[in-house]
Amino acid sequence: MLTNDNKDKLLTGVIWSAAVLTMGFLVWILFYIVSNGLAFVDWSFITDNYTRTGDEEGIWPMIVATVYIVLLSIAIAAPIGIMTAIYLTEYAKPGSKLVKLIRFCTEALAGIPSIVYGLFGMTFFVVALGLGFSVLSGGLTLAILILPVIIRTTEEAIIAVPLSYREASFGLGASRLYTIWRVILPAAMPGIVTSLILSIGRIVGESAPVFLTAGMVARIPESVFDSGRTLTVHLYMLTTELYTQHDWDMAFATATVLVLVVLGINLLTKLISKKFSKATY
Repeated sequence: MLTNDNKDKLLTGVIWSAAVLTMGFLVWILFYIVSNGLAFVDWSFITDNYTRTGDEEGIWPMIVATVYIVLLSIAIAAPIGIMTAIYLTEYAKPGSKLVKLIRFCTEALAGIPSIVYGLFGMTFFVVALGLGFSVLSGGLTLAILILPVIIRTTEEAIIAVPLSYREASFGLGASRLYTIWRVILPAAMPGIVTSLILSIGRIVGESAPVFLTAGMVARIPESVFDSGRTLTVHLYMLTTELYTQHDWDMAFATATVLVLVVLGINLLTKLISKKFSKATY
């Protein structure tokens, strides 16, 4: 029969093993992708255009299209998400029917598969509104997709602000709006920034919604009404045309860039949150 001390040691070992296994999966995936693709990532691969004839095999048009869609999605979703979170935490009556309805809708949106967002975006933005396969259609679709993430994370960040901050501000005669703008939001800024950067990571990693709304034209979009191919869609297109070893090399090179971008976004999240925490407190 195990003693309490042995049970503690066993549980500690299981928890430690789970943590090591999680890190091991990450290292394994990173090593496999990067070791197969890093050798083919150079300056020309990043900055050149792409042609199906193989004359140019760069990913610059895909990088530009990805950046456009990220900026457009964040510009649309961030104000709506942050204002919704402010309403839920600072204005709405806790437990009211409206609050429950908003949170139910937010949770429902978060649970919808991304391919369904893509189908909705294609039928509504692309066809019904006549926007066509464009950066704008993709940006609008992904803005809806990341909205639950921004709302929920911002709401948690605002709730985490100590009640004493609000009481001190009100005690000095500040209005609710002034307190929110000058006291609560600065204190919650690390969490808000984190939610935005995590949303960027979600956008960069999506393929199905973008494929069905922004299209797959491998050229630099001149406006938001032009079609564009993101990095994930480009990787998908490459993997459907794996005829030679060179095709595999280009696919792994694109995957390497994607992995490094996502890792960079996660690192940026930590650094910015830490910086804002120091500035706020």
